[in-house]
Amino acid sequence: MHATMTRVCRVLVLALSCAASVQAAPRTVTALDDGWEFAKGAPGGWTAVALPHTFNADDGMSPNPYRGAGWYRRTLTAPAATGARTYLEFDGAALSTDVWLNGTRIGRHEGGFARFRFDVTDQLRAGANTLLVRVDNTRQPDVAPLGGDYTLYGGLYRRVRLVTTADVHVDMLDAGGPGVYFSTPRAERPHWRVRVANDRARAENVVVTARLRDAAGKVVATAQRSAALPARAVVPVELDAALANPHLWQGVEDPYLYTSEVTVARADALLDRVDNDVGIRTVQLDPDRGLLLNGKPYRVHGVNVHLTYVPGKGTAADDADIDADYRILEELGVTGLRFAHYQHNEHSYALSDRKGFLVWTELPLTSEVGASDAFAANAAQQARELVRQNFNHPSVFVWGLGNEIYKVDEVSGRVLDAMQKLVHAEDASRPTAYANCCAPIDGPQALHTDAVGSNVYFGWYDKEFSDLAPFLAANHAKRPRTPQSLSEYGAGGSALHQEDPVRRPVAPSRWHPEQYQALYHEAAWRQIEAAPWLWASYVWTGFDFASAGRNEGDARGVNDKGLVSMDRKVRKDAYYWYQANWSKKPMVYITSRRAVKRTAADVEVKVYSNQPAARLMVNGVDLGERAVEGRIARWPVRLQPGPNRIEVQAGGQADNVEWTLAP
Repeated sequence: MHATMTRVCRVLVLALSCAASVQAAPRTVTALDDGWEFAKGAPGGWTAVALPHTFNADDGMSPNPYRGAGWYRRTLTAPAATGARTYLEFDGAALSTDVWLNGTRIGRHEGGFARFRFDVTDQLRAGANTLLVRVDNTRQPDVAPLGGDYTLYGGLYRRVRLVTTADVHVDMLDAGGPGVYFSTPRAERPHWRVRVANDRARAENVVVTARLRDAAGKVVATAQRSAALPARAVVPVELDAALANPHLWQGVEDPYLYTSEVTVARADALLDRVDNDVGIRTVQLDPDRGLLLNGKPYRVHGVNVHLTYVPGKGTAADDADIDADYRILEELGVTGLRFAHYQHNEHSYALSDRKGFLVWTELPLTSEVGASDAFAANAAQQARELVRQNFNHPSVFVWGLGNEIYKVDEVSGRVLDAMQKLVHAEDASRPTAYANCCAPIDGPQALHTDAVGSNVYFGWYDKEFSDLAPFLAANHAKRPRTPQSLSEYGAGGSALHQEDPVRRPVAPSRWHPEQYQALYHEAAWRQIEAAPWLWASYVWTGFDFASAGRNEGDARGVNDKGLVSMDRKVRKDAYYWYQANWSKKPMVYITSRRAVKRTAADVEVKVYSNQPAARLMVNGVDLGERAVEGRIARWPVRLQPGPNRIEVQAGGQADNVEWTLAP
């Protein structure tokens, strides 16, 4: 009966009409995705929308995307008061958010990427309630980020819900975090820190129980403690357990997850319950050996990712859209991701947990920092949200404190130092990192964090392909005791721009041939692979993304350094270069495949593969098998006038293209 009532309540959208189940179930969650109206700029002229929603879906790539206010409203139907607590929960809204309920201002949140909650218990009334939300993505001098090479989409671009709890519960107002923090100081000694809130006007005594369940659901560790809760107070409760034969989280090879189950009870009555997927692993950044996962060297190679973009929806992506992106990344063979340049949504971290991707996640301190005390306070708030909301994710292994802050001065140093202290106080188990660009590795901007990354584009913006290895070696020599990574490297590439053989293009131009991007990555990866001290390397980027200030490549307002096109329809040649190097699944791929119209009869067929040899056929004629050396096989071929069918086979896999030679 109680379980049935809970399921019914969770599917309700417009009503909170399951009053009886509040006492029967630990929590009731009511989705608020439908039933909204939206107005741009000012209230009035409302149009119906559903969440997630952004008001920049149509202009995010234009030279001047709208940055201003967006208004949202809807009606809630609530039951009579029951003594429970009800919270309005936002998964994220950009950039600042003001909320009113029944004409009463509930509160304001500043920051566009973290979850936040408001207690609306005292403002809800039985029957109809009017919810009004103002979201503003204007540049705000006291709110990070102040700049960056990406479009800052505005709106309620993540989901919203109501959560009802008992009046004694796991803390819902802990910087958007779960209120339960799981750690393993030793693999066999799991530890929980549970923040228990008592919103009653009298003291209460409760029992807090933590259980760890294995992947089959069996309880393998248990801890329990009684706690005395003063009236209207939050009390942290520490619990320790013993775990026999811990199964470690081993990255993509074995991303094993346990379930942490924490309950709060009074006189055998269940008051609240919070479940989290958790993993047990150790990560160490060694300045000479790179990253050690559970004590063993582990190569972290992957891509930077911005928010998932969907044509027609912009960044208002749902879980299915994000799932599709992560399937593409999994097929690529990544072992790590860098979440640029802000907190991503909960689903992205959970997917990384399940797939075994190690995640560098970071604060939105990009390009510049503000000098005001209010800016510093906002940076601290966003840092606290980032850490608490993602503390339990085994995929998260480093906290990024900033990216490419161009002005090296006392202000930026002070803010970075403050973030270093705050993040370490919040979580001493993970290192911090900074993505350094355009300044020496031993300069003042790069000295605030435990580890450092370099954003380098040799062979694209400046210098030559071959300059990367000497640069990495020089950095290692300058700071031999500091763990170092390659946080960004890449080149633009358009599937519409074909040139074979290719010449080096001008980076800030409208000509970005796909073949040059592939050559860039061939050269870069060979040098990265030869630097075992790097604890990670990340291509800039996995997917093309919106950057309103750019006017280059085949489209205005797009950064086209992605290995995959913005609409996800094209995996560029460079994608398959990395798949040949990173994926264990047999593959073969003919490069320059979109250069279908040829003017020269003598061409080279270049193939990427992770197999030892490949066989080529042209127009049905077998040209023989060749060794795949350095993941590449090559054949000189003379095309016939008209269409030519090119076929290749390797390791049971096949690929084919058709090139036409003009008569």
